Amino acid sequence: MLFVIDAGNTNIVGGAYEAGRLVDTLRIRTVPGKTEDEYGVIFKALLEDRGINASAISRLIISSVVPQLTASVEKMATHVFGVKPIVLGAAEYSRLPIKVIAVDEIGSDLVADALGAWELFGGASLVVDFGTALTFTAVDSTGTIAGVAIAPGLGMAAGSLSSATAQLPSVPLEAPPSALGKNTVQAIQSGVVLGYAGLVDSLVARFKAELGGAKVVATGGLCRVLSGLTQAFDAIQPDLTLDGLAAMERYLF
Repeated sequence: MLFVIDAGNTNIVGGAYEAGRLVDTLRIRTVPGKTEDEYGVIFKALLEDRGINASAISRLIISSVVPQLTASVEKMATHVFGVKPIVLGAAEYSRLPIKVIAVDEIGSDLVADALGAWELFGGASLVVDFGTALTFTAVDSTGTIAGVAIAPGLGMAAGSLSSATAQLPSVPLEAPPSALGKNTVQAIQSGVVLGYAGLVDSLVARFKAELGGAKVVATGGLCRVLSGLTQAFDAIQPDLTLDGLAAMERYLF
């Protein structure tokens, strides 16, 4: 069995794969100060709750975009599963079927997104990942990562309003009944949720024009917030990053 871990700025997400099929996932809050032992206790409890036997895991792949967390997650995984993991980085990219640009700068999660999209569509593709940041990762028809765009994520944008102002509250990230907000909550939802729908439509159109066309897939924890507000997506795959990491099994082991 394969287990993959996507350690991000907001959450650490794990996925167990059997014969290429996602069996189950787990998600915990990212707390950079936690030790490998603390993370280990949480992982063991969640795996047990889902009926996954840690000793059945024989291969591990880790993506981490939080440098101060990487060592703890690697040590935790080694201890919990008894297997030395592959920690995705520049040294591994040359073994993948896609060509990675700016290998010392690009986030390993974006590489996983790109491979996931390439495996899904088999051609030019664009991943819109609704995570802590909102990222757009383009793969051209030759399998080369052609470029990336990064914007603040929806949660970050909404949170910055409440944290940086005296009277604006935190609001649910959902579409308001109208663009014409009738109260403060609806006004923020209009600006953030509907505003981001426009941002996505605009950037997707620009990427597709420069690529000469591409299939578009949405992923990430908040991808469904905008799924009904735009026609930009050909597919919605909330676990695409995990699927991209799992696809690397064929090339890294």
